[in-house]
Amino acid sequence: MRRLPVSALALALALAPALGLPAAAQTYQPARISVTGEGRVTATPDLALVSVGVVTEGPEAAAALAENSARLAEVMGLVAAAGIAPRDVQTSGLSLAPVYDYERRRPDGQPRILGYQVSNTVTIRVRALEGLGTLLDAVVRGGANQLNGLSFSVSDPEAALAGARLAAARDARARAATLAEGLGVTLGPVLSVVENSVQAGPQPEFRALAAAADGAVPVAAGEVDLAVSVSVEFLILP
Repeated sequence: MRRLPVSALALALALAPALGLPAAAQTYQPARISVTGEGRVTATPDLALVSVGVVTEGPEAAAALAENSARLAEVMGLVAAAGIAPRDVQTSGLSLAPVYDYERRRPDGQPRILGYQVSNTVTIRVRALEGLGTLLDAVVRGGANQLNGLSFSVSDPEAALAGARLAAARDARARAATLAEGLGVTLGPVLSVVENSVQAGPQPEFRALAAAADGAVPVAAGEVDLAVSVSVEFLILP
């Protein structure tokens, strides 16, 4: 029997699928079932993130900035008085922009500058949710006139996520078992597991700031959803 050179043999194996050669000449891939399992748990939030800001306008940039800084300093003082640690307060946005008059333009057609607007935003991490409503009321009365968002989360989600991962793994096995039964095959051991995503579900959120009423702002934390998705491959036994 004439032997093929090594290079010719490699080329023949590479061309085997295209030439319709016997399966014995191709790489063997065992039959398998691939599924995606999902697990979801709910948890009681113990942490809130609130974004508040001060927006001011003035005829001159320096005047608008000075007024904004004074009002924000008062707000920050109220935040500190509420027991919020410095590490839980962070500047998240600062902008200075002209305010244009597009109706009465200059002789060259460009809009006139009426003044300047300054916006300064801080994000506050609130760890004691029972004081959140009182804090919101205080900062609004102290000069904040912008509320960009309020969301709730879990400070240590790992315990809850462990339950979600377990549920996702069980869901994946149940899906694979159902498919195997429907196909009339025997489900074998796990070949691979990949965790696709870990995410929190929809959370209560405020987008507009209404006039503050007397007393604390009513806030309901509710629950947050934590979800895990995993992809699992199972061998099909012969």
